[in-house]
Amino acid sequence: MGETAHHNHQHPPAHHNHQHPPNPMPPPPVVVPPLGAARGPVYPPTEQLIQMHYCIHSNPSWVQTAVLGFQHYIVMLGTTVMIATALVPRMGGSHGDKARVIQSLLFMSGINTLLQTWFGTRLPTVMGPSFAYIISVLAIINDFSDSTFANEHERFTHTMRAIQGSLIVSSLINIVIGYSNAWGNLTRFFSPIVIVPVVCLVGLGLFARGFPQLGNCVEIGLPMLILLVIGQQYLQHIFPAAGSLLEKFALLVCIGIIWSFAAILTVAGAYNNVREPTKLSCRIDRSFLMSSAPWIKIPYPFQWGTPIFRASHVFGMMGAALVSSAESTGTFYAASRLAGATAPPGHVLSRSIGLQGVGQLLEGIFGAVVGTAAAVENVGLLGLARVGSRRAVQISTAFMIFFSIFGKFGAFFASIPLPIFAAIYCVLYGIVAATGITFIQFANNNSMRNIYILGLTLFLGISIPQYFVMNTDNAGHGPVKTHGGWFNDILNTIFSSSPTVALIVGTLLDNTLEARRIEERGLPWLIPFHRRKGDSRNEEFYSYPLRISEYIPTRFL
Repeated sequence: MGETAHHNHQHPPAHHNHQHPPNPMPPPPVVVPPLGAARGPVYPPTEQLIQMHYCIHSNPSWVQTAVLGFQHYIVMLGTTVMIATALVPRMGGSHGDKARVIQSLLFMSGINTLLQTWFGTRLPTVMGPSFAYIISVLAIINDFSDSTFANEHERFTHTMRAIQGSLIVSSLINIVIGYSNAWGNLTRFFSPIVIVPVVCLVGLGLFARGFPQLGNCVEIGLPMLILLVIGQQYLQHIFPAAGSLLEKFALLVCIGIIWSFAAILTVAGAYNNVREPTKLSCRIDRSFLMSSAPWIKIPYPFQWGTPIFRASHVFGMMGAALVSSAESTGTFYAASRLAGATAPPGHVLSRSIGLQGVGQLLEGIFGAVVGTAAAVENVGLLGLARVGSRRAVQISTAFMIFFSIFGKFGAFFASIPLPIFAAIYCVLYGIVAATGITFIQFANNNSMRNIYILGLTLFLGISIPQYFVMNTDNAGHGPVKTHGGWFNDILNTIFSSSPTVALIVGTLLDNTLEARRIEERGLPWLIPFHRRKGDSRNEEFYSYPLRISEYIPTRFL
Protein backbone atom coordinates (compact mmCIF):
# COMPACT_ATOMS: atom_id res chain seq x y z
CA MET A 1 0.00 0.00 0.00
CA GLY A 2 2.81 2.41 0.93
CA GLU A 3 4.53 1.83 -2.35
CA THR A 4 1.33 2.56 -4.19
CA ALA A 5 0.80 5.81 -2.25
CA HIS A 6 4.35 6.92 -2.90
CA HIS A 7 3.83 6.20 -6.56
CA ASN A 8 0.68 8.32 -6.60
CA HIS A 9 2.47 11.14 -4.79
CA GLN A 10 5.16 11.31 -7.43
CA HIS A 11 2.68 11.17 -10.29
CA PRO A 12 -0.45 13.21 -9.64
CA PRO A 13 -3.65 12.45 -11.47
CA ALA A 14 -3.99 13.68 -15.00
CA HIS A 15 -6.68 16.31 -14.26
CA HIS A 16 -4.21 18.20 -12.00
CA ASN A 17 -1.71 18.40 -14.87
CA HIS A 18 -2.21 21.14 -17.42
CA GLN A 19 -0.29 19.20 -20.14
CA HIS A 20 -2.54 16.74 -21.93
CA PRO A 21 -1.00 13.26 -22.50
CA PRO A 22 -0.35 12.16 -26.08
CA ASN A 23 -3.06 10.17 -27.80
CA PRO A 24 -2.33 6.42 -27.58
CA MET A 25 -1.40 4.61 -30.84
CA PRO A 26 -4.32 2.71 -32.32
CA PRO A 27 -3.94 -1.08 -32.16
CA PRO A 28 -2.76 -2.74 -35.37
CA PRO A 29 -5.56 -3.96 -37.57
CA VAL A 30 -6.39 -7.64 -37.23
CA VAL A 31 -5.78 -9.43 -40.50
CA VAL A 32 -8.44 -12.06 -40.98
CA PRO A 33 -7.24 -14.82 -43.32
CA PRO A 34 -9.63 -15.72 -46.11
CA LEU A 35 -11.87 -18.67 -45.49
CA GLY A 36 -10.00 -21.91 -46.14
CA ALA A 37 -6.51 -20.38 -46.09
CA ALA A 38 -3.61 -22.20 -44.45
CA ARG A 39 -3.25 -21.45 -40.76
CA GLY A 40 0.04 -23.27 -40.28
CA PRO A 41 3.45 -23.17 -41.93
CA VAL A 42 3.48 -23.69 -45.66
CA TYR A 43 6.46 -25.72 -46.87
CA PRO A 44 7.75 -24.80 -50.32
CA PRO A 45 8.41 -27.58 -52.85
CA THR A 46 11.94 -29.00 -52.64
CA GLU A 47 13.48 -31.13 -55.36
CA GLN A 48 15.99 -32.80 -53.05
CA LEU A 49 15.40 -34.27 -49.60
CA ILE A 50 17.54 -32.28 -47.18
CA GLN A 51 17.48 -34.92 -44.41
CA MET A 52 19.60 -37.44 -46.30
CA HIS A 53 23.05 -37.87 -44.72
CA TYR A 54 24.73 -38.86 -47.99
CA CYS A 55 23.50 -38.24 -51.52
CA ILE A 56 24.43 -39.94 -54.77
CA HIS A 57 27.91 -38.38 -54.97
CA SER A 58 28.88 -38.27 -51.28
CA ASN A 59 30.11 -41.36 -49.49
CA PRO A 60 30.53 -42.50 -45.89
CA SER A 61 33.84 -43.93 -44.72
CA TRP A 62 35.02 -47.07 -46.49
CA VAL A 63 34.14 -49.27 -43.52
CA GLN A 64 30.60 -47.88 -43.29
CA THR A 65 30.23 -48.11 -47.07
CA ALA A 66 31.23 -51.78 -47.01
CA VAL A 67 28.72 -52.55 -44.23
CA LEU A 68 26.01 -50.66 -46.12
CA GLY A 69 26.87 -52.68 -49.23
CA PHE A 70 26.49 -55.91 -47.26
CA GLN A 71 23.15 -54.61 -45.97
CA HIS A 72 21.97 -54.07 -49.55
CA TYR A 73 22.99 -57.65 -50.35
CA ILE A 74 21.03 -59.07 -47.41
CA VAL A 75 17.92 -57.07 -48.33
CA MET A 76 17.87 -58.24 -51.97
CA LEU A 77 18.57 -61.82 -50.91
CA GLY A 78 15.00 -62.27 -49.64
CA THR A 79 13.41 -61.79 -53.06
CA THR A 80 15.99 -64.08 -54.66
CA VAL A 81 15.21 -66.92 -52.24
CA MET A 82 11.43 -66.34 -52.52
CA ILE A 83 11.48 -66.67 -56.32
CA ALA A 84 13.71 -69.75 -56.33
CA THR A 85 11.61 -71.39 -53.60
CA ALA A 86 8.39 -70.72 -55.53
CA LEU A 87 9.58 -71.93 -58.95
CA VAL A 88 12.25 -74.62 -58.65
CA PRO A 89 10.10 -77.30 -56.91
CA ARG A 90 7.38 -76.82 -59.55
CA MET A 91 9.99 -77.47 -62.23
CA GLY A 92 11.05 -80.75 -60.63
CA GLY A 93 14.28 -79.35 -59.25
CA SER A 94 16.01 -80.68 -56.14
CA HIS A 95 17.47 -78.70 -53.23
CA GLY A 96 20.78 -78.69 -55.04
CA ASP A 97 19.09 -77.27 -58.15
CA LYS A 98 17.51 -74.55 -56.03
CA ALA A 99 20.92 -73.63 -54.61
CA ARG A 100 22.38 -73.35 -58.12
CA VAL A 101 19.44 -71.22 -59.29
CA ILE A 102 19.96 -68.86 -56.36
CA GLN A 103 23.66 -68.66 -57.21
CA SER A 104 22.84 -67.81 -60.85
CA LEU A 105 20.33 -65.13 -59.81
CA LEU A 106 22.83 -63.55 -57.40
CA PHE A 107 25.61 -63.61 -59.99
CA MET A 108 23.48 -61.93 -62.65
CA SER A 109 22.11 -59.39 -60.15
CA GLY A 110 25.68 -58.37 -59.34
CA ILE A 111 26.64 -58.02 -63.01
CA ASN A 112 23.47 -56.09 -63.96
CA THR A 113 23.71 -53.78 -60.95
CA LEU A 114 27.27 -52.86 -61.92
CA LEU A 115 26.22 -52.23 -65.53
CA GLN A 116 23.24 -50.12 -64.46
CA THR A 117 25.21 -47.96 -62.00
CA TRP A 118 27.99 -47.40 -64.53
CA PHE A 119 26.23 -47.15 -67.90
CA GLY A 120 22.46 -47.08 -67.17
CA THR A 121 20.67 -44.58 -64.97
CA ARG A 122 23.76 -44.32 -62.72
CA LEU A 123 21.34 -44.20 -59.79
CA PRO A 124 22.04 -46.31 -56.66
CA THR A 125 19.59 -49.05 -57.62
CA VAL A 126 20.14 -52.78 -57.16
CA MET A 127 18.95 -54.86 -60.11
CA GLY A 128 17.32 -57.91 -58.54
CA PRO A 129 15.10 -60.81 -59.72
CA SER A 130 11.63 -59.63 -60.70
CA PHE A 131 8.27 -61.18 -59.82
CA ALA A 132 6.96 -59.81 -63.13
CA TYR A 133 8.24 -62.96 -64.86
CA ILE A 134 6.46 -65.44 -62.58
CA ILE A 135 3.31 -65.86 -64.71
CA SER A 136 5.33 -66.41 -67.90
CA VAL A 137 7.59 -68.95 -66.19
CA LEU A 138 4.58 -70.77 -64.73
CA ALA A 139 3.10 -71.01 -68.23
CA ILE A 140 6.33 -72.63 -69.48
CA ILE A 141 6.32 -75.06 -66.53
CA ASN A 142 2.69 -75.94 -67.25
CA ASP A 143 3.44 -76.65 -70.93
CA PHE A 144 5.83 -79.43 -69.93
CA SER A 145 3.71 -80.86 -67.10
CA ASP A 146 2.22 -83.52 -69.40
CA SER A 147 5.50 -84.40 -71.12
CA THR A 148 7.35 -87.61 -70.33
CA PHE A 149 10.85 -87.37 -68.86
CA ALA A 150 13.23 -89.99 -67.54
CA ASN A 151 13.32 -88.28 -64.15
CA GLU A 152 12.47 -85.02 -62.41
CA HIS A 153 15.94 -83.56 -62.89
CA GLU A 154 15.58 -83.96 -66.65
CA ARG A 155 12.24 -82.12 -66.50
CA PHE A 156 13.94 -79.35 -64.53
CA THR A 157 16.80 -78.89 -67.01
CA HIS A 158 14.41 -79.04 -69.98
CA THR A 159 12.24 -76.31 -68.42
CA MET A 160 15.29 -74.19 -67.62
CA ARG A 161 16.44 -74.44 -71.26
CA ALA A 162 13.01 -73.26 -72.42
CA ILE A 163 13.14 -70.33 -69.98
CA GLN A 164 16.63 -69.48 -71.26
CA GLY A 165 15.42 -69.33 -74.86
CA SER A 166 12.45 -67.14 -73.94
CA LEU A 167 14.61 -64.70 -71.96
CA ILE A 168 17.13 -64.41 -74.80
CA VAL A 169 14.59 -63.60 -77.53
CA SER A 170 12.24 -61.45 -75.44
CA SER A 171 15.17 -59.31 -74.29
CA LEU A 172 15.11 -57.73 -77.74
CA ILE A 173 11.94 -55.82 -76.91
CA ASN A 174 13.63 -53.87 -74.09
CA ILE A 175 16.77 -53.37 -76.17
CA VAL A 176 14.69 -51.94 -79.02
CA ILE A 177 12.37 -49.66 -77.02
CA GLY A 178 15.34 -48.51 -74.96
CA TYR A 179 18.05 -47.74 -77.47
CA SER A 180 15.58 -46.47 -80.07
CA ASN A 181 14.59 -43.84 -77.46
CA ALA A 182 10.94 -44.96 -77.73
CA TRP A 183 10.71 -45.34 -73.96
CA GLY A 184 12.15 -41.86 -73.43
CA ASN A 185 9.57 -40.43 -75.83
CA LEU A 186 6.84 -42.17 -73.83
CA THR A 187 8.05 -40.55 -70.60
CA ARG A 188 7.45 -37.13 -72.20
CA PHE A 189 3.76 -37.77 -71.56
CA PHE A 190 4.41 -38.13 -67.84
CA SER A 191 3.63 -35.41 -65.34
CA PRO A 192 3.82 -35.47 -61.53
CA ILE A 193 0.17 -36.57 -61.64
CA VAL A 194 1.31 -39.77 -63.42
CA ILE A 195 4.51 -40.25 -61.40
CA VAL A 196 2.69 -40.15 -58.05
CA PRO A 197 0.48 -43.25 -58.53
CA VAL A 198 3.16 -45.18 -60.46
CA VAL A 199 5.77 -44.76 -57.72
CA CYS A 200 3.19 -45.27 -54.96
CA LEU A 201 2.07 -48.56 -56.45
CA VAL A 202 5.64 -49.72 -56.98
CA GLY A 203 5.57 -50.02 -53.19
CA LEU A 204 1.91 -50.63 -52.39
CA GLY A 205 1.49 -53.18 -55.18
CA LEU A 206 3.81 -55.53 -53.30
CA PHE A 207 1.67 -55.64 -50.16
CA ALA A 208 1.23 -59.42 -50.48
CA ARG A 209 4.94 -59.87 -49.81
CA GLY A 210 4.63 -57.92 -46.54
CA PHE A 211 2.35 -58.86 -43.67
CA PRO A 212 0.71 -61.86 -45.40
CA GLN A 213 4.19 -63.44 -45.64
CA LEU A 214 5.03 -62.26 -42.12
CA GLY A 215 1.87 -63.97 -40.85
CA ASN A 216 3.22 -67.36 -41.89
CA CYS A 217 5.37 -67.21 -38.75
CA VAL A 218 4.08 -64.43 -36.51
CA GLU A 219 6.34 -65.28 -33.56
CA ILE A 220 9.37 -64.42 -35.71
CA GLY A 221 8.05 -61.85 -38.18
CA LEU A 222 6.16 -59.60 -35.75
CA PRO A 223 9.07 -59.22 -33.27
CA MET A 224 11.28 -58.36 -36.24
CA LEU A 225 8.91 -55.62 -37.38
CA ILE A 226 8.50 -54.14 -33.89
CA LEU A 227 12.22 -54.36 -33.10
CA LEU A 228 13.15 -52.69 -36.40
CA VAL A 229 10.81 -49.74 -35.80
CA ILE A 230 11.91 -49.27 -32.18
CA GLY A 231 15.62 -49.88 -32.79
CA GLN A 232 15.90 -47.74 -35.90
CA GLN A 233 13.58 -44.86 -35.02
CA TYR A 234 13.18 -44.56 -31.24
CA LEU A 235 16.51 -45.69 -29.80
CA GLN A 236 18.43 -43.02 -31.72
CA HIS A 237 16.60 -40.40 -29.64
CA ILE A 238 17.21 -42.28 -26.40
CA PHE A 239 20.92 -42.73 -27.23
CA PRO A 240 21.84 -39.66 -29.33
CA ALA A 241 25.54 -40.57 -29.37
CA ALA A 242 24.77 -43.75 -31.32
CA GLY A 243 21.95 -42.20 -33.34
CA SER A 244 23.79 -42.12 -36.67
CA LEU A 245 24.95 -45.75 -36.42
CA LEU A 246 21.50 -46.95 -35.35
CA GLU A 247 19.91 -45.18 -38.28
CA LYS A 248 22.29 -46.77 -40.79
CA PHE A 249 22.83 -50.27 -39.38
CA ALA A 250 19.89 -51.10 -37.08
CA LEU A 251 18.50 -53.33 -39.84
CA LEU A 252 21.48 -55.70 -39.70
CA VAL A 253 21.45 -55.79 -35.91
CA CYS A 254 17.73 -56.61 -35.83
CA ILE A 255 18.16 -59.40 -38.40
CA GLY A 256 20.95 -60.90 -36.30
CA ILE A 257 18.87 -60.82 -33.10
CA ILE A 258 15.68 -62.31 -34.59
CA TRP A 259 17.62 -64.87 -36.67
CA SER A 260 19.30 -66.05 -33.46
CA PHE A 261 15.90 -66.18 -31.78
CA ALA A 262 14.57 -68.35 -34.64
CA ALA A 263 17.61 -70.63 -34.27
CA ILE A 264 16.93 -71.05 -30.53
CA LEU A 265 13.28 -71.94 -31.20
CA THR A 266 14.35 -74.44 -33.86
CA VAL A 267 16.94 -76.15 -31.65
CA ALA A 268 14.58 -76.15 -28.65
CA GLY A 269 12.04 -78.17 -30.66
CA ALA A 270 9.33 -75.52 -30.78
CA TYR A 271 8.44 -76.55 -34.35
CA ASN A 272 8.78 -80.32 -34.10
CA ASN A 273 5.03 -80.99 -33.99
CA VAL A 274 3.59 -78.30 -36.24
CA ARG A 275 2.22 -78.30 -39.77
CA GLU A 276 4.70 -78.54 -42.65
CA PRO A 277 4.03 -74.97 -43.95
CA THR A 278 4.87 -73.63 -40.48
CA LYS A 279 8.11 -75.60 -40.44
CA LEU A 280 9.06 -74.20 -43.85
CA SER A 281 8.45 -70.63 -42.69
CA CYS A 282 9.82 -70.74 -39.14
CA ARG A 283 12.66 -73.27 -38.96
CA ILE A 284 16.12 -72.18 -40.06
CA ASP A 285 16.99 -75.66 -41.38
CA ARG A 286 14.14 -76.14 -43.84
CA SER A 287 15.75 -74.45 -46.83
CA PHE A 288 18.25 -77.36 -47.15
CA LEU A 289 20.64 -74.95 -48.86
CA MET A 290 23.63 -75.46 -46.56
CA SER A 291 23.74 -79.20 -47.23
CA SER A 292 23.06 -78.99 -50.97
CA ALA A 293 24.97 -75.89 -52.10
CA PRO A 294 28.40 -76.54 -53.67
CA TRP A 295 31.47 -75.06 -52.03
CA ILE A 296 32.63 -73.35 -55.22
CA LYS A 297 30.61 -73.05 -58.41
CA ILE A 298 31.01 -70.31 -61.01
CA PRO A 299 27.87 -69.75 -63.15
CA TYR A 300 28.78 -70.10 -66.82
CA PRO A 301 26.95 -69.63 -70.15
CA PHE A 302 24.38 -72.30 -71.06
CA GLN A 303 25.03 -74.23 -67.85
CA TRP A 304 21.69 -76.04 -68.19
CA GLY A 305 22.18 -76.95 -71.85
CA THR A 306 21.23 -75.57 -75.26
CA PRO A 307 18.33 -73.06 -75.07
CA ILE A 308 14.94 -74.13 -76.42
CA PHE A 309 13.02 -71.56 -78.45
CA ARG A 310 9.23 -71.71 -78.70
CA ALA A 311 7.16 -68.79 -80.04
CA SER A 312 4.36 -69.07 -77.46
CA HIS A 313 6.87 -68.87 -74.61
CA VAL A 314 8.68 -65.91 -76.15
CA PHE A 315 5.53 -63.80 -76.55
CA GLY A 316 4.50 -64.41 -72.97
CA MET A 317 7.96 -63.40 -71.75
CA MET A 318 7.76 -60.21 -73.83
CA GLY A 319 4.82 -59.11 -71.70
CA ALA A 320 6.94 -59.70 -68.60
CA ALA A 321 9.78 -57.66 -70.11
CA LEU A 322 7.42 -54.72 -70.69
CA VAL A 323 6.09 -54.96 -67.14
CA SER A 324 9.62 -54.99 -65.71
CA SER A 325 10.35 -51.82 -67.71
CA ALA A 326 7.34 -50.03 -66.24
CA GLU A 327 8.14 -51.17 -62.70
CA SER A 328 11.80 -50.20 -63.03
CA THR A 329 10.84 -46.75 -64.30
CA GLY A 330 8.74 -46.06 -61.20
CA THR A 331 11.55 -47.38 -59.01
CA PHE A 332 14.08 -45.11 -60.75
CA TYR A 333 11.95 -42.05 -59.98
CA ALA A 334 11.83 -43.05 -56.30
CA ALA A 335 15.59 -43.72 -56.26
CA SER A 336 16.35 -40.32 -57.76
CA ARG A 337 14.46 -38.61 -54.96
CA LEU A 338 15.98 -40.70 -52.17
CA ALA A 339 19.50 -40.34 -53.60
CA GLY A 340 19.37 -36.55 -53.73
CA ALA A 341 19.34 -36.43 -57.54
CA THR A 342 16.92 -34.72 -59.89
CA ALA A 343 14.25 -36.62 -61.81
CA PRO A 344 15.85 -38.89 -64.44
CA PRO A 345 15.63 -37.42 -67.96
CA GLY A 346 13.91 -39.31 -70.75
CA HIS A 347 17.13 -40.27 -72.54
CA VAL A 348 18.54 -41.69 -69.29
CA LEU A 349 15.42 -43.81 -68.74
CA SER A 350 15.70 -45.02 -72.35
CA ARG A 351 19.29 -46.17 -72.05
CA SER A 352 18.54 -47.80 -68.69
CA ILE A 353 15.70 -49.85 -70.19
CA GLY A 354 17.91 -50.75 -73.15
CA LEU A 355 20.62 -51.88 -70.75
CA GLN A 356 18.02 -53.84 -68.79
CA GLY A 357 17.32 -55.68 -72.04
CA VAL A 358 21.03 -56.42 -72.43
CA GLY A 359 20.99 -57.72 -68.86
CA GLN A 360 18.04 -59.98 -69.65
CA LEU A 361 19.96 -61.32 -72.65
CA LEU A 362 22.87 -62.17 -70.34
CA GLU A 363 20.46 -63.80 -67.88
CA GLY A 364 19.16 -66.03 -70.64
CA ILE A 365 22.71 -66.96 -71.61
CA PHE A 366 23.81 -67.69 -68.03
CA GLY A 367 20.64 -69.56 -67.15
CA ALA A 368 18.75 -67.37 -64.68
CA VAL A 369 15.19 -68.44 -63.98
CA VAL A 370 13.72 -64.91 -64.30
CA GLY A 371 14.79 -61.50 -65.55
CA THR A 372 15.79 -58.58 -63.35
CA ALA A 373 14.30 -55.19 -62.55
CA ALA A 374 15.19 -52.37 -60.19
CA ALA A 375 14.76 -53.76 -56.65
CA VAL A 376 12.10 -51.78 -54.77
CA GLU A 377 13.25 -52.95 -51.34
CA ASN A 378 16.78 -51.67 -51.89
CA VAL A 379 15.48 -48.26 -52.90
CA GLY A 380 13.48 -48.22 -49.68
CA LEU A 381 16.73 -48.98 -47.84
CA LEU A 382 18.18 -45.72 -49.21
CA GLY A 383 15.48 -43.86 -47.33
CA LEU A 384 15.65 -46.03 -44.21
CA ALA A 385 19.40 -45.54 -43.75
CA ARG A 386 19.31 -42.04 -45.28
CA VAL A 387 22.30 -42.94 -47.42
CA GLY A 388 21.84 -42.52 -51.18
CA SER A 389 25.47 -43.26 -52.04
CA ARG A 390 26.08 -44.92 -55.39
CA ARG A 391 29.33 -46.43 -54.10
CA ALA A 392 27.51 -48.43 -51.40
CA VAL A 393 25.34 -50.11 -54.04
CA GLN A 394 28.33 -50.81 -56.27
CA ILE A 395 30.15 -52.45 -53.36
CA SER A 396 27.08 -54.62 -52.70
CA THR A 397 27.71 -56.27 -56.08
CA ALA A 398 30.99 -57.67 -54.71
CA PHE A 399 29.00 -59.53 -52.04
CA MET A 400 26.49 -60.80 -54.62
CA ILE A 401 29.20 -62.16 -56.91
CA PHE A 402 31.32 -63.55 -54.04
CA PHE A 403 28.44 -65.44 -52.41
CA SER A 404 27.20 -66.66 -55.80
CA ILE A 405 30.55 -68.36 -56.39
CA PHE A 406 31.22 -69.65 -52.87
CA GLY A 407 27.92 -71.41 -52.43
CA LYS A 408 28.20 -72.64 -48.84
CA PHE A 409 28.77 -69.12 -47.53
CA GLY A 410 25.89 -67.74 -49.58
CA ALA A 411 23.61 -70.57 -48.43
CA PHE A 412 24.27 -69.60 -44.80
CA PHE A 413 22.63 -66.19 -45.28
CA ALA A 414 19.99 -67.59 -47.65
CA SER A 415 18.71 -69.73 -44.75
CA ILE A 416 17.28 -66.64 -43.00
CA PRO A 417 13.53 -67.37 -42.52
CA LEU A 418 11.41 -65.53 -45.06
CA PRO A 419 9.08 -63.92 -42.45
CA ILE A 420 12.10 -61.88 -41.32
CA PHE A 421 12.41 -60.48 -44.83
CA ALA A 422 8.65 -59.90 -44.96
CA ALA A 423 8.87 -57.75 -41.82
CA ILE A 424 11.63 -55.69 -43.45
CA TYR A 425 9.52 -55.25 -46.58
CA CYS A 426 6.66 -53.80 -44.52
CA VAL A 427 8.93 -50.84 -43.78
CA LEU A 428 10.90 -50.56 -47.02
CA TYR A 429 7.95 -50.81 -49.43
CA GLY A 430 6.11 -48.24 -47.32
CA ILE A 431 9.00 -45.78 -47.67
CA VAL A 432 8.95 -46.12 -51.47
CA ALA A 433 5.17 -45.67 -51.59
CA ALA A 434 5.40 -42.53 -49.43
CA THR A 435 8.20 -41.20 -51.65
CA GLY A 436 5.76 -41.34 -54.56
CA ILE A 437 3.33 -39.12 -52.65
CA THR A 438 5.97 -36.37 -52.35
CA PHE A 439 5.91 -35.76 -56.12
CA ILE A 440 2.45 -34.17 -55.76
CA GLN A 441 4.10 -31.03 -54.34
CA PHE A 442 5.16 -30.03 -57.87
CA ALA A 443 1.55 -30.01 -59.14
CA ASN A 444 -1.66 -28.42 -57.86
CA ASN A 445 -2.89 -30.81 -55.20
CA ASN A 446 -6.03 -28.70 -54.70
CA SER A 447 -7.22 -29.28 -58.26
CA MET A 448 -10.31 -31.47 -58.51
CA ARG A 449 -9.07 -32.64 -61.91
CA ASN A 450 -5.86 -33.92 -60.36
CA ILE A 451 -7.68 -35.44 -57.39
CA TYR A 452 -9.95 -37.33 -59.80
CA ILE A 453 -7.01 -38.69 -61.83
CA LEU A 454 -5.00 -39.67 -58.75
CA GLY A 455 -7.95 -41.35 -57.06
CA LEU A 456 -9.05 -43.37 -60.06
CA THR A 457 -5.50 -44.36 -61.01
CA LEU A 458 -4.58 -45.46 -57.50
CA PHE A 459 -7.77 -47.44 -57.01
CA LEU A 460 -7.68 -49.19 -60.39
CA GLY A 461 -3.93 -49.77 -59.98
CA ILE A 462 -4.68 -51.83 -56.87
CA SER A 463 -8.10 -53.26 -57.76
CA ILE A 464 -7.44 -54.55 -61.30
CA PRO A 465 -4.26 -56.52 -60.40
CA GLN A 466 -6.01 -57.90 -57.32
CA TYR A 467 -8.78 -59.25 -59.57
CA PHE A 468 -6.21 -60.89 -61.86
CA VAL A 469 -4.28 -62.36 -58.94
CA MET A 470 -7.43 -63.76 -57.30
CA ASN A 471 -8.46 -65.43 -60.55
CA THR A 472 -5.07 -66.93 -61.42
CA ASP A 473 -4.60 -70.61 -60.63
CA ASN A 474 -1.43 -72.38 -59.55
CA ALA A 475 -0.52 -73.11 -63.15
CA GLY A 476 -0.44 -69.38 -64.00
CA HIS A 477 -3.74 -69.31 -65.93
CA GLY A 478 -5.36 -65.92 -65.38
CA PRO A 479 -8.84 -64.56 -66.14
CA VAL A 480 -7.95 -63.81 -69.79
CA LYS A 481 -8.63 -67.14 -71.51
CA THR A 482 -8.61 -67.21 -75.30
CA HIS A 483 -7.38 -69.79 -77.79
CA GLY A 484 -4.04 -67.97 -77.99
CA GLY A 485 -2.01 -68.96 -74.96
CA TRP A 486 0.73 -66.39 -75.68
CA PHE A 487 -1.91 -63.62 -75.86
CA ASN A 488 -3.35 -64.72 -72.53
CA ASP A 489 0.10 -64.64 -70.92
CA ILE A 490 0.81 -61.11 -72.16
CA LEU A 491 -2.46 -59.62 -70.88
CA ASN A 492 -2.47 -61.58 -67.62
CA THR A 493 1.09 -60.43 -66.92
CA ILE A 494 0.47 -56.77 -67.78
CA PHE A 495 -2.73 -56.41 -65.76
CA SER A 496 -1.33 -58.27 -62.76
CA SER A 497 1.19 -55.46 -62.23
CA SER A 498 0.00 -52.48 -60.20
CA PRO A 499 2.61 -49.97 -61.49
CA THR A 500 1.91 -50.98 -65.10
CA VAL A 501 -1.84 -50.50 -64.72
CA ALA A 502 -1.22 -47.15 -62.99
CA LEU A 503 1.10 -46.04 -65.80
CA ILE A 504 -1.50 -46.91 -68.46
CA VAL A 505 -4.51 -45.38 -66.69
CA GLY A 506 -2.69 -42.31 -65.36
CA THR A 507 -1.02 -41.43 -68.67
CA LEU A 508 -4.29 -41.76 -70.61
CA LEU A 509 -6.32 -39.67 -68.17
CA ASP A 510 -3.70 -36.98 -67.59
CA ASN A 511 -3.13 -36.41 -71.30
CA THR A 512 -6.79 -36.47 -72.34
CA LEU A 513 -8.53 -34.57 -69.53
CA GLU A 514 -8.10 -30.85 -70.18
CA ALA A 515 -6.26 -28.78 -67.57
CA ARG A 516 -6.72 -25.03 -67.07
CA ARG A 517 -2.96 -24.39 -67.22
CA ILE A 518 0.08 -26.58 -67.62
CA GLU A 519 1.16 -25.45 -64.13
CA GLU A 520 -1.80 -27.40 -62.77
CA ARG A 521 -0.21 -30.64 -63.98
CA GLY A 522 3.27 -29.70 -62.70
CA LEU A 523 4.79 -29.71 -66.18
CA PRO A 524 6.98 -26.58 -65.72
CA TRP A 525 8.93 -28.53 -63.10
CA LEU A 526 9.24 -31.77 -65.09
CA ILE A 527 9.73 -30.54 -68.69
CA PRO A 528 13.37 -29.48 -68.17
CA PHE A 529 14.19 -33.06 -67.19
CA HIS A 530 12.53 -34.39 -70.34
CA ARG A 531 15.08 -32.59 -72.51
CA ARG A 532 18.72 -33.58 -72.69
CA LYS A 533 20.03 -30.06 -71.99
CA GLY A 534 16.94 -28.84 -70.13
CA ASP A 535 18.62 -28.68 -66.73
CA SER A 536 22.33 -28.18 -66.01
CA ARG A 537 22.23 -30.76 -63.21
CA ASN A 538 21.29 -33.56 -65.61
CA GLU A 539 24.94 -33.83 -66.61
CA GLU A 540 26.10 -33.83 -63.00
CA PHE A 541 23.98 -36.79 -61.92
CA TYR A 542 23.54 -38.87 -65.07
CA SER A 543 26.58 -38.43 -67.31
CA TYR A 544 28.76 -41.44 -68.06
CA PRO A 545 31.88 -41.92 -65.91
CA LEU A 546 35.34 -40.95 -67.15
CA ARG A 547 35.47 -40.14 -70.89
CA ILE A 548 33.20 -42.92 -72.12
CA SER A 549 30.73 -40.41 -73.63
CA GLU A 550 33.37 -39.37 -76.19
CA TYR A 551 33.21 -42.81 -77.79
CA ILE A 552 29.43 -43.35 -77.76
CA PRO A 553 27.08 -41.92 -80.44
CA THR A 554 25.14 -38.92 -79.17
CA ARG A 555 21.73 -40.54 -79.55
CA PHE A 556 22.71 -43.19 -76.98
CA LEU A 557 23.93 -40.78 -74.29
